[in-house]
Amino acid sequence: MSKKKQREKEQQKQINDYTKPDNFKILKKKTIKELIAPSGIDATNIDHLEIISNVTRYARSFFVSALPRMCTFPELFRDMYLFGDINTSIYINPIAESSSQNELNRVINELETERIVAADRGNINRESTLGQKRLEAEQLRDEIAAGYNKLYEASIISTLFAYSLEDLNRYTKLLATEMSKSLVGIKSAWGMQEEAFKSNLPLMENKISKTHTFDRRSMGTVFPFTTSEVGHSTGVPLGINKQTGVPILFDNFHNSLTNYNMVIFAKSGAGKSVTMKTLISRSAVLMGVQSLALDAEGEYSIVAESLGGINVVISPTSQTVINIFDIETEIIKDEITGRDRVVLNVENKVEDVTQALLTMARGSTRSDEVNELTKQIIAESVAEEYAAHGITNDPNSLFATQTGEIQNNMIGRRKKAMPTIGSWYRRIQGKAMENTNADYSFHYSYLLKVMKQYIREYDGQMAYFDGQSTFDLLEGSLFINLDISQLEEKFARPLAQQILLEWIWEKYVKKNSEDRTKAAKKRVLVDEAWMLLPYPEAVDFLNTMARRARKRNVSLAIISQRFQDFYEKPEAQAVLTSSDTKLFLAQDKSEIQYLKEVFKLSEGEANFLVTCLKGEGLLKVGADSAIIQINPTRKEFEFVETNLNKIVQKGRKQYANY
Repeated sequence: MSKKKQREKEQQKQINDYTKPDNFKILKKKTIKELIAPSGIDATNIDHLEIISNVTRYARSFFVSALPRMCTFPELFRDMYLFGDINTSIYINPIAESSSQNELNRVINELETERIVAADRGNINRESTLGQKRLEAEQLRDEIAAGYNKLYEASIISTLFAYSLEDLNRYTKLLATEMSKSLVGIKSAWGMQEEAFKSNLPLMENKISKTHTFDRRSMGTVFPFTTSEVGHSTGVPLGINKQTGVPILFDNFHNSLTNYNMVIFAKSGAGKSVTMKTLISRSAVLMGVQSLALDAEGEYSIVAESLGGINVVISPTSQTVINIFDIETEIIKDEITGRDRVVLNVENKVEDVTQALLTMARGSTRSDEVNELTKQIIAESVAEEYAAHGITNDPNSLFATQTGEIQNNMIGRRKKAMPTIGSWYRRIQGKAMENTNADYSFHYSYLLKVMKQYIREYDGQMAYFDGQSTFDLLEGSLFINLDISQLEEKFARPLAQQILLEWIWEKYVKKNSEDRTKAAKKRVLVDEAWMLLPYPEAVDFLNTMARRARKRNVSLAIISQRFQDFYEKPEAQAVLTSSDTKLFLAQDKSEIQYLKEVFKLSEGEANFLVTCLKGEGLLKVGADSAIIQINPTRKEFEFVETNLNKIVQKGRKQYANY
């Protein structure tokens, strides 16, 4: 038999099967809907639907049955719009003026008749209520006649979804309770679930004739004009949401944030420092957050004084010494036992010190003479310095045992003196004399020449990094300010920023436990961060710190006025992506296009940032954003003000009062 005849025979057999009496009866019993959608929505229940798929869902539809006498924008149906897995449809039909006038005249006559009856019966309260309603109806009629108002019929239908019938019943009660708070009554579309569900589909077909009459003003309250509610249930008042008038509470360490870092960008004079000082002072007093500022402009010293903190000035003439070789133990969480464990990571510290010394060696001209061979010489000598002092990965190697001495709260233990740039330099001198490799000779010679300016023995102009550290960061201090404003701006200040960042990480951040339930809340503020961007090692360390800070319950706050520098340096953009909170104050027109592109700002947001006033800005916390107005109190302005003219004027007033 040929293949063609075989196919014809099979087709005929299928036709005969469908025309058999038994199969025909089955087809006759099925409705058209069952033939089209044999498995889909079960509408046999009178108070809910079952949406049958891989995972069955349950749906219940409602209509609004009662409304309050007064409507408040935009709160009328807000709880319904934002209530979990729910869809809401509103059908609005305008009523012709002629019909609305006739209907209102009829209502006015009925109210007047009822008022007269109530007066005859001596029911004063009812008479007063009906009289008020009559006056309102007359006012509405006159407004419609003058063209100032209009009447509408509206039907409000919602469908609530859940994955079990028990959850659906529970959500139903909860929704009814929430809506009753605003005097809105809802009823289940009992016996009409299928019609109500279809009415709530985007088909523009209302099968439920449950309508309410609205005028133009009350109709405006049903539209879901909602603004993004930025902020948290806990925290400090940061400012006012200008769109809603509601105070914004901000918790830098809220568990809803993917990280605790924040960036602030604004042009000069827009209020960056005032904003940060306000946040620091309020979070210190109200939440006990400890902050440390790397102050490039000398603006935070008064905050340290006001909060009873520490103010450290680093300059060529000060006696302050910061030793970049300082190494501290860190507390990590043991993956097996879950307990805190003290460790000492010398290898990481060697790398950090090497990066700092590389930046020093490159100098302000960022010399091309520094390469991998230079880095190798530096790294080997740094590692040898720690080995010479007997410092290994054993935490006990940091201490020298001397019986009878008490230090660091440990009986009989004294912390060893650390290596210094001076001792490292002398080691480089010795190795240079012993060197016989011609490839290394130039690099030894180069290091000995350029690094002399950092050595105290040679009266180097930047010798404030040579020697044992002259102070320690006290645990528990609410605010520590490291003032580097007196250093030379082009090179010495950015260099100090990088070295101090590494020192802060070692002495301040690493002391926090990885268990955030035990760790203190700390913030590290880097002001004028754009100064670091020309130096690759500094940018790399800043990125590392931004990624690792959250693990230590630390927030890294970056403040800068030159966003374009971040935009043009891809390596620096990791700092931005590692910051969940972003605050943009007034921007220069030359910068706004870059901000718009990187942060996907709308045209309206971009225009606002160019024209907004001092203290106004756009706050973005995660995916939410809001227009914020930051207003420090009069008392706070005594130590957050940065305008020199205002500070002088205030000083004159105080002097005049004596």
